[in-house]
Amino acid sequence: MKKNIIVHHQGQAMLADALRQVAQPSRRQFLQRSLSLGGLSLLTGCNIGDQASVEAALAVVSRFNDRAQGWLFDPSRLAPTYPDSMITRPFPFNAYYGLDEVEQVDGDAWRLELSGLVADKKPWSLPQLRALPQQTQVTRHICVEGWSAIGKWGGVPFAHFLDLVGADKTAKYIGFKCADDYFTSIDMATARHPQTIMALSWDGQPLPPEYGYPMKLRMPTKLGYKNPKHVQAIFVTNTYPGGYWEDQGYNWFGGS
Repeated sequence: MKKNIIVHHQGQAMLADALRQVAQPSRRQFLQRSLSLGGLSLLTGCNIGDQASVEAALAVVSRFNDRAQGWLFDPSRLAPTYPDSMITRPFPFNAYYGLDEVEQVDGDAWRLELSGLVADKKPWSLPQLRALPQQTQVTRHICVEGWSAIGKWGGVPFAHFLDLVGADKTAKYIGFKCADDYFTSIDMATARHPQTIMALSWDGQPLPPEYGYPMKLRMPTKLGYKNPKHVQAIFVTNTYPGGYWEDQGYNWFGGS
């Protein structure tokens, strides 16, 4: 009985937290498409005392949200950009580990591995990526925890890189494996969005370790947990790859 009471309170807290998140102006643009009355009805209508029912309901809501967000996503709509004067300094560090545990990657030895539905699977070095056309953006990073920060990122337009390596444009997913054991995946439309870049620099300088050196994927149309750092492998697939947080219940689409 005590366990059921605890789960009951946890379920209520989850629902209350979801409602608080929608009310936060900094996150409303992203989350207004993630929560629905139908989804909230599922949460309030199930037996909260049954943890399996809660998890099943959340899975249904998450799948519905992923489909809805995919339908609503406009691959030509740009996220807002800002002047350099609005850059957040210092830019916050955020990961599932502490700052003292940041992965220290050897950039000289680092190679980006490619696999899956890609014509040219040869690995890429950091100098080779830096030799490609670069793009700079000053955009807002929005964290699922409720805070946001504006940063200046520079790097290779991901769509250009995918074209260079002959990635299958009809594939459903692109997955990322990272040196810090993080992993995630995105849809092809987001991968080809004009503001999705393979970030190699921060504020005009080489990407610092705490922000993902030697390369992170920067997507201003996605929440922070969808932007992987220390990327060391990319694969293109039609098989759902999941992700570190997504496998723990976070929404997979995770963006606008």
